[in-house]
Amino acid sequence: MTTKNGPSGTRRSMIKTLGVAAAATVAMPNVSRAQTITWKFQSTWPTKDIFHEFASDFAKRVNEMAGNRLKLDVLAAGAVVPAFQMQDAVNAGILDGGHGVCAYWYGKNKAFSLFGTPPALGWDANNFLGWMNYGGGYELYNELVGSVLKLNLVGFLTGPMPCQPLGWFKKPVQSADDFKGLKYRTVGLAADLMREMGAAVTILAGGEIVPALERGVIDGAEFNNPSSDSLLGFADVSKTYMMRSFHQDAESFEIIFNKGKFDALPAELKAILKYSAESASSDMLWKALDRYSKDMDGLKAKGVQILETPPAVLQAQLDAWTKVIDKLGAENPFFKKVVDSQFAWAKRTLAYEKANTPDRSMAMKHFKI
Repeated sequence: MTTKNGPSGTRRSMIKTLGVAAAATVAMPNVSRAQTITWKFQSTWPTKDIFHEFASDFAKRVNEMAGNRLKLDVLAAGAVVPAFQMQDAVNAGILDGGHGVCAYWYGKNKAFSLFGTPPALGWDANNFLGWMNYGGGYELYNELVGSVLKLNLVGFLTGPMPCQPLGWFKKPVQSADDFKGLKYRTVGLAADLMREMGAAVTILAGGEIVPALERGVIDGAEFNNPSSDSLLGFADVSKTYMMRSFHQDAESFEIIFNKGKFDALPAELKAILKYSAESASSDMLWKALDRYSKDMDGLKAKGVQILETPPAVLQAQLDAWTKVIDKLGAENPFFKKVVDSQFAWAKRTLAYEKANTPDRSMAMKHFKI
């Protein structure tokens, strides 16, 4: 006979213990008990800007998928360093990562802006991101960051931006001559473009633009979109908003991390950062279409005059782009290398799009949209 403390009892006790352990394993499979890695992740945007919201949307994806292993602590511009110093801070390890645009690093090498404000080749930002992923763009980006500039960074481009407005002015822009001597704010290669058109360009961070416009330091400015522009207060100092432009019509955001810290992560966390950037890219465009259209209606309600940039001004921008590309390509072999790659991609993919895509304005007219 077996007893409570005999072989059978021991066996039953062991089975019970193993059963509890197995149940715990099923309930919490592969949960890491390692201490959470928390990274300081600063954007280049004010707290309430929709761009900062996009940065937070990306971080939310990372934090949820990484579980208890990695957390991005999202900070607004200026929390640790000013917006234009974010890249240097990530490179030095003062920040672990950041959210901005490549055009902000244009002062280090003008080719950087080709990954943020590339020439208006007839493509949109989604097509541009296609070049990044399948046309050799990332290879060139990594060459610029790692070999040319020797920065301690890993970067991902994300979030295809809709075409940016020409901007806000004291009076409507009616011809290309209106840019001659105009004090105008923009960034990146758009600065070269507008200088080619005769403007006196000033490069300012987002939060500095409206005060400069109000004081008369500048006569006109662009930032990006109706949502950001509303928040920044453009409508308080101007009632003329010019839509459509070729100065920045294919831009995306850039997410960067300190390379040493990124390389030290396990493979699955690296993958989460990469694929979160791709996931956030689509969500950002969907949200932008919703919010930008609503906020443009809000600007109209405030008495803002929404105008289309005249075709003659758009043509003058394209003519200026040709001169900028030729000049900078002659001065900087790497710049030319990137532009040549972009042209080859655009020529092939846009030929397909043109052959395949009907004139959507025809459908809009038919349905009175």
